Amino acid sequence: MSPARPRGPRRLPLSLRRTPVAWDRQRPTWREARPALIAGALKRAQARPTGNWYVVGASHDLRADRPLARTVAGREVVLWRNAGGDLVAGPGSCPHLGAPLRDSPVRCGTLVCHWHGMALDGRPFAGWEPWPAHDDGVLLWVRLDEAGGEPATSRPAVPERPATAAALTAVYTGMGVCEPDDVVANRLDPWHGAWYHPYSFVDLTVVRTPGRAGEDDSFTVDVSFKVAGRMVVPVRAVFTAPGPRTVLMRITEGEGEGSVVETHATPLGTDVLGRPRTAVVEAVVATSARPGFAVARRASPLLRPLMRAAAGRLWRDDLAYAERRWALRSSGRLPG
Repeated sequence: MSPARPRGPRRLPLSLRRTPVAWDRQRPTWREARPALIAGALKRAQARPTGNWYVVGASHDLRADRPLARTVAGREVVLWRNAGGDLVAGPGSCPHLGAPLRDSPVRCGTLVCHWHGMALDGRPFAGWEPWPAHDDGVLLWVRLDEAGGEPATSRPAVPERPATAAALTAVYTGMGVCEPDDVVANRLDPWHGAWYHPYSFVDLTVVRTPGRAGEDDSFTVDVSFKVAGRMVVPVRAVFTAPGPRTVLMRITEGEGEGSVVETHATPLGTDVLGRPRTAVVEAVVATSARPGFAVARRASPLLRPLMRAAAGRLWRDDLAYAERRWALRSSGRLPG
């Protein structure tokens, strides 16, 4: 049974499922989730430019006393803030003898190598060259032109979000044995939601899919977020892929209208077995017109771990989905 279409914020955010359908009695969606439709949306996403920008992590993960270190597209990357507070990024290997800068401290905006004391303030020095970096207030980005191989842009294409000053934000990071395409394909298959994640989603209906020519290239979904028992929050959400490594879900009707879930897939490199590894960095930027939302924002230090835990539960399943897709695809066994 399809949920009633949400028509903006209700007096109360919760609804009661009056005629709940058991998991095994819900309408099958495999006929609608056509492999060619998903593959077509993925192919169009792959063709969109990135400017060579990669999401590295959450802005709030960057501490004052140590760098944030990641491997992106096989390259060691360190990020920190210089004495002026600006974000700095560059190679994670010391140019002197190759020490791992990820283990070195930051003192007064200077990264000090813990092997021999080489001090890097973010400017070119002794063969160390910085890479362009950007902090959008929620996520940290680094530009790797050699890895991306596209025409570079001065800033990443950050999706439109609610103003962070009036929003509740949380960022989840997970990793899997797959490629970014497998993560994006998972998100471009909204039909699996109520079947694969019944603890979170019920009464899911995909009401619109991308046009044949790719115009208005989005998926529109009516779905209810499960709270407890028969209590749910019904919304309408639109999924788009603004780039080859990004999928955006925006709530367009119902509770939390304007809120976004921004999923980024960042290639890390290969593991010891030669398999690709990908990081999922997912930002939830929630907003609401309800007066009580201001109270929720003030409680954000308590709510963020809960939001990350909820995202982590979903991504334990979805990374298994993406890893399975990669295993089948890499061996020529992926259907469709």
